[in-house]
Amino acid sequence: MEPTNDSAKAEDVGEGTGSTGREENPKETGAASLPRLVKDYVYEPGVARIKAEYLNLNYKPKIVTEYLPQDVKEELLLVEQSREKAKKNDEASSHDPDDSSQPPQKKIKKLKGQHKKRPIAKHSDPSTRLCPAFVTETQCSFGERCKFNHNVEEYFKAKPADLGSHCYNFETFGKCPYGITCRYAGQHISEDFKNVMNEELHARTCKETQTLNTLSKDVQTKLRRRQYDFTLAESTYKNVGKKTEKSETQSNNDVLKASVPEQGSDSLSENGCKISSNSKEKEEISPSTIESSPSKTSADGAMNDTTALKQTAPNNSDCSNSNVTAESDKGAETKPLATESHDRPVKLRPQERKKIDFKDKLYLAPLTTVGNLPFRRICKVYGADITCGEMAMSTNLLQGHQSEWALLKRHASEDLFGVQVCGGYPDTMARCTQLLNDTIDVDFIDINVGCPIDMVFKKGEGSALMGRLNRFEQIVRNMTAISDIPVTVKMRTGIYENKQIAHTVIPRVKEWGVSLMTLHGRTREQRYTKMADWDYINTCSKLADPVPFFGNGDVLSFEDYNQHREQTGVSGIMVARGALIKPWLFTEIKEQRHWDISASERLDMLRSFTNYGLEHWGSDDQGVDTTRKFLLEWLSFLYRYIPVGVLDRVPQKINERPQPFFGRNDLETLMASGNSGDWVKISEMLLGPVKPGFTFLPKHKANAYK
Repeated sequence: MEPTNDSAKAEDVGEGTGSTGREENPKETGAASLPRLVKDYVYEPGVARIKAEYLNLNYKPKIVTEYLPQDVKEELLLVEQSREKAKKNDEASSHDPDDSSQPPQKKIKKLKGQHKKRPIAKHSDPSTRLCPAFVTETQCSFGERCKFNHNVEEYFKAKPADLGSHCYNFETFGKCPYGITCRYAGQHISEDFKNVMNEELHARTCKETQTLNTLSKDVQTKLRRRQYDFTLAESTYKNVGKKTEKSETQSNNDVLKASVPEQGSDSLSENGCKISSNSKEKEEISPSTIESSPSKTSADGAMNDTTALKQTAPNNSDCSNSNVTAESDKGAETKPLATESHDRPVKLRPQERKKIDFKDKLYLAPLTTVGNLPFRRICKVYGADITCGEMAMSTNLLQGHQSEWALLKRHASEDLFGVQVCGGYPDTMARCTQLLNDTIDVDFIDINVGCPIDMVFKKGEGSALMGRLNRFEQIVRNMTAISDIPVTVKMRTGIYENKQIAHTVIPRVKEWGVSLMTLHGRTREQRYTKMADWDYINTCSKLADPVPFFGNGDVLSFEDYNQHREQTGVSGIMVARGALIKPWLFTEIKEQRHWDISASERLDMLRSFTNYGLEHWGSDDQGVDTTRKFLLEWLSFLYRYIPVGVLDRVPQKINERPQPFFGRNDLETLMASGNSGDWVKISEMLLGPVKPGFTFLPKHKANAYK
């Protein structure tokens, strides 16, 4: 299909900053101009090959500041001015190349890295918002002291027009919990401002719990008042500490390095010093025996394995909770929340704990910000087997922060689900493990030993634990001693750019009782500037045996998956950015095919995401804004996808950026735009127009292209 002149409205996809925009004259870039020098076009390394008929050879980047905050607009203006100045200097030097009076040309400023100071959304004036008591149809306990609006008629008159005529929550569940505040309220609000209910539909759906792991007010109050009973965690911490203290002096002088050919001969001790490869390997420390165990509550509702909603693509292999087995038959017994140490049952032995068959499962990585519950539901539809919540900070969980507990929520369709916890202190992680074991329903707990963020690293958390092995060991041993479910670890190849140390850590970690190890094939300092080192992942997988071992990094096609699965000794593969760029990757892997998904199918996928978002975050003003925010965050990755029919060479590689190109229709061209203003326009197609003064700045910039 030849691109139309209308398609020339597309923007450059080369940058993820949202800073490049539309052309001065779209007509100059139409189909008539395409033959110009197409046959002579030379592709540079790191550039994806696009079919000649779709190339936009006349593309000229232009700064577009629509929807961007004021400080970013000023920064972009400086970039534009530096480009114009450099252009004039080039023209002047071309006229008089021998003129030495001209000062040396300064390097053009480029936008790169992350937007670390993004604007924080401000809540509207409470007096303009309806009192929650009117939404839930209850009595307001604050009376005249309430800061919210109590005049329903006045609120309704001032309320903006509905965003649409169909409310997803009402049509799905028979009742919208947001009542008159819903931005689609016209479908379920009577003339006297009452919330209408479809009683038949609501009766069928109200018994099915769709979202699990909600923080109860009782637990939150105990945490905030420091009244929660952590007797088990404290006793375990003391017992594990006694066991590890005996070998602590020796371990400081022992090797962190296993015998690995073709790797550097030095490794790091806990304090960061070099250790010679001639040292002896650390002796195995037997797990401590703990006599008491926390019981697991169903206060927030346990998921019924037989009724869990399955949403998978055609030909998916079955990955229900039949993959999760326990050698001891616990039956369907519901365990009450224990508040005293003498109420706790005898601790399960390791062989009695729940076991998970991880082998060859497709594992969606825990993704901060973008790995939210609605996105995970999309991935389940396309065939992901294992899902994991976003990274949650252990200290925030222990303080009962509602926003942090929201990261632990689980949808009923997530039949094999874990949560990821980040922390740097054994006692804190022990308490957090007991708390999670008592209060939520998950299949495994993952320890974050890979987070590269400075704020986390400087606290001794995340990837910093790879250089603090004594503390790392105490954390793992405490958690495995307390938890009734498997404990897993996700780590990087190392901390510093040119020093891989995972091969020195893995032989020790496998002795600590973890059920799965996952290795991201880059160091902390490399971030995404280098390709994942799968040769090194293969080396480490042999050291981890017999513990299941997953590799992670740069998988964007079923061919990438097959290559890494066949040429390495990993038990399975974790998918991260590949799932953000093309969530249907899970279907491609299971069906072993390249899916040339159409633009309309991708739009339907985004529509499903917004519906899931309105269900999860709400269909009121705040819920719509939150759904739009996370949709835009996801679009900052989705635009990097290059349609199969446009590629000259399949498959697309994750480190290759495309030249500016036209899609096969206007929608496909719009979806390939790297301008954040176009992402906002896509959101308006699904969630209605944005508010006046709306701004959006993507969290991540494209930093992975070679």
